[in-house]
Amino acid sequence: MASVEELIQETNKAVESFKQLSTDEQLGLLWFIYKEMGNSITPAAPGAANSQFTENLLIQVKEMEQEQQLAFMRDLVERTRTEYTQQYRAYSKDNKLLFWYELAVLMSEGEVIPVPESYSLGNDATKLLNTLSAMDFNSQLTVLRDAVIDMGPTA
Repeated sequence: MASVEELIQETNKAVESFKQLSTDEQLGLLWFIYKEMGNSITPAAPGAANSQFTENLLIQVKEMEQEQQLAFMRDLVERTRTEYTQQYRAYSKDNKLLFWYELAVLMSEGEVIPVPESYSLGNDATKLLNTLSAMDFNSQLTVLRDAVIDMGPTA
């Protein structure tokens, strides 16, 4: 059994690996995490967050053209300051996690631009997905939360 320090190091390493991925690889990995682990990870997000805070931005995203939706997601990852990313920036860490979960649901329902069916993760992203799959629930949740908390513009 891993010590607390080892678990912290493992999650920190996974978050750093995530941040080293390209913008589109980060978005792709978030999608694959939702597809592969969504059922186990996502109940924690709604339980710790309040969807009333994320609802307005999600409505705005749904109203965008698909290319604008993709540009918005890229802007979040690249920390670009826009009207929409500023709204995201104001969310708590749990609401940021909830936002990405709800965005993935909308993508799976076809209301937001989906990841192309032919898309496959690169080697680094695949390794990270495998690492995340092997982690315990709390570590997975910590990595996801820490990965999305820094998205959006800085103050």
